[in-house]
Amino acid sequence: MTTPVLQSRLPAVGTTVFTLMSALAAEHGAVNLGQGFPDFDCDPRLLDAVDAAMRAGHNQYAPMTGLPVLREAIAAKLAALYGHAYDAATEITITAGATQGIITAILCAVHPGDEVIVIEPCYDSYQPSITLAGGVPVPVAMRVDAGGYSVPWDAVAAAVTPRTRMIVVNTPHNPTGTILRRADLDALAAIVDGTDILILSDEVYEHMVYDGQPHASVSRHPVLAARAFVVSSFGKTYHVTGWKVGYVAAPAPLMAEFRKVHQYNVFSVNTPMQAGLAAFMRDPAPWRDLPAFYQRKRDLFRAGLANTRFTLLPADGTYFQCVRYDGISDLSESEFAQWLTREIKVAAIPVSAFYSKPTESGIVRFCFAKKDETLNGALERLATV
Repeated sequence: MTTPVLQSRLPAVGTTVFTLMSALAAEHGAVNLGQGFPDFDCDPRLLDAVDAAMRAGHNQYAPMTGLPVLREAIAAKLAALYGHAYDAATEITITAGATQGIITAILCAVHPGDEVIVIEPCYDSYQPSITLAGGVPVPVAMRVDAGGYSVPWDAVAAAVTPRTRMIVVNTPHNPTGTILRRADLDALAAIVDGTDILILSDEVYEHMVYDGQPHASVSRHPVLAARAFVVSSFGKTYHVTGWKVGYVAAPAPLMAEFRKVHQYNVFSVNTPMQAGLAAFMRDPAPWRDLPAFYQRKRDLFRAGLANTRFTLLPADGTYFQCVRYDGISDLSESEFAQWLTREIKVAAIPVSAFYSKPTESGIVRFCFAKKDETLNGALERLATV
């Protein structure tokens, strides 16, 4: 029997670099600082809250939009943090992780032929999601120099055409570790004000902003909040990436369209996890303490890297540290990351993997969301380079 030939919806997509580098790390016994997930456990109280929810009978379908108690907790938190009052009933939806929230926002808003501006390097789900919607990704590259990465808002403005439907932003930014500031929000608002352009704001690392800087959520900016899908993740905030629970906040007219798609690509999200998270959110300390928790790990890792031949770039947010290796090797980023994994036994991710077209900057990304002993072990190996 012959299997019919299937025309791919994503012909340019293969196995992700995260899968490849994690497999290479396992093969060579390397410390895996590549894929972005913690190697430590979450708060036991969160596990207890989920267990209690299961035993209390919260094991059937949740409402399509999410448990009201969780949506209300999110709305209260967003109002307290960013000063924007989202209506829990009509403007917040619980998603199966942030990635599902991202693709659902794109599918509900982007039609065939619409252009979506994407600022590169970027998280690898954005452009395939746009392609699946029939949209046209329009990449704009960040500037990178000795001071690190920055968004060239003049280039973003120049990329706008009558077909532009959406601009995707990400702060704190994966993979570069940069953050947007108020001036960036003002620049973005100047581009979209008076247009029908929507904003998709990926803010999954919202509680990982360092050195006393505030998180510049688009929710803080009235011009942007009025046209934005804001995405966040419990997995990142509470060290439970495998639970795949997140949320999207947006004005009611946008959320109504979002939910039309959401109900058919997921319908509802894990009920006991939602109930457990709602109970756990009664204590704000876990997310309030997160900046200090990760800043200590960042500082430990940066101090160790300062004794190596790598050149540090700024790391103002997320749990990622980018470094230049031009003082070490002239290999391509992919080749260098593979060499580092095989020979030094520390896995990193080439930043070139976060671009739609080959782009070499001589930079790789490490993840420092690891136990101190994991970081120290990696630093000992990196010091031998």
